[in-house]
Amino acid sequence: MGVTIESSVWEPSPFLYIFIFLSCFFSIFLLPSKSSSSSSSSLFDHSNSSSFIPFQRNFLLLFSLASVMEGLWSVFGEYELVYYGVAKEQMMLLLCAGFSAALFVGSFLGMISDLIGQKKVCLIFFILHLFVGVWKSITAHPSVWVANICLSLASSIFSFNFETWVAIEHEKQGQRQDILSDTFWLMTFFESASLIGGQVLANWLVGIDVKKGVVPSSTASVFLSILGIICVSRGWTENPKMAFDDYRTSFFTYIFGDKRIWLLVLAQACLQFSIALFWILWAPTLVADGREVHLGLIFPSLLGARMLGSTVFPWLISGPSSFRTEDCLLYAFVVLGFVFSIIAYDYQEIGILVALFCLFHACVGLILPSLARLRTMYVPNELRGGMISLSLAPANAAILLFLLLRGFYRNIENAAMVAFAALGLFIAAGCMHVLKRWGKQPYQNWHKL
Repeated sequence: MGVTIESSVWEPSPFLYIFIFLSCFFSIFLLPSKSSSSSSSSLFDHSNSSSFIPFQRNFLLLFSLASVMEGLWSVFGEYELVYYGVAKEQMMLLLCAGFSAALFVGSFLGMISDLIGQKKVCLIFFILHLFVGVWKSITAHPSVWVANICLSLASSIFSFNFETWVAIEHEKQGQRQDILSDTFWLMTFFESASLIGGQVLANWLVGIDVKKGVVPSSTASVFLSILGIICVSRGWTENPKMAFDDYRTSFFTYIFGDKRIWLLVLAQACLQFSIALFWILWAPTLVADGREVHLGLIFPSLLGARMLGSTVFPWLISGPSSFRTEDCLLYAFVVLGFVFSIIAYDYQEIGILVALFCLFHACVGLILPSLARLRTMYVPNELRGGMISLSLAPANAAILLFLLLRGFYRNIENAAMVAFAALGLFIAAGCMHVLKRWGKQPYQNWHKL
């Protein structure tokens, strides 16, 4: 007599998507007016200069295109590794190679961006994606090592170049600071929505022919890369950049010589470490109790929560009862620290875990534009790219170390890594508390080099 074992499949409730969509809708369209004259205007119509409005719209379109490409490979990458029969140990090596490239090369790309211009580095971003797409289209068994390193470098560029570009353009046209803050949270919102679009595109391309899904996805990447190169190559001009000697002197003076910026670097590093660790461990954590989980249905809810968190930012910063940016970040980091502390205790109820994951991404959606706003207050735009890429180096180094300890030496467990990330988030909250106590120097006295 045979025994039938029923498998339990966990799926998020459809009401979760409805709740997130409606919350984002009402949070955006019920935003308080910044002035009586803008009560009937859209988010894109608060600019003092008519030339900044088309730039903002075109920039967000280009940024969304880049986000779709990032989402396409992030979702499709695991399928591709399984398709080519890459073993688990090789996947760990690929992760280490990617974070090594981001650490030893990506940490300096921000400085290169400041020296040669954000437009040229943005072209490098699309060229890297184009190279990977062409490589995978024409090669029967492409080197996943080359592709992984190129995509890691492209992700490093994505993390700093677009923010620096829009901040410099905003300063060049003399716009109000609230306009730039609006652009920051819109970037987080559009990035999350585009990552969902990248997932949908990847799933659709794979669904065309499961056995040949690699080729259509590579073709789509090539097409999007060419489109991005065309968009960047036309229409935008940049001011002359500083000489290397002047840049080096300014960087040591205003970045290494300011303790406030070191606090921002540490907070950004702790956040990036927790985000990278989350995307490495979220799937193993959900399936730890043995039940089948449809991760493809949970992924959109996580990014939807980040979209919702980004829409909360303008309410807290410029709403009827606005808060200091440092206060918002302090409370958000504390919440993230407690979320990771609960996860570190090996809590395996999937519903609770998904709720915690959504809360994590909602706080991330609030923190990203808030940190960008603080960088505008403290960091000269001429040095902004180098500062951001510098803040990513400690996070990449920590992830690389934990991957080696976990994947090859088996000296640390997942729960210990999550607990370390929780400690880092509490340290980031402490940085915000100290930053608030120290205050900030007058912007006009030192920001212009």
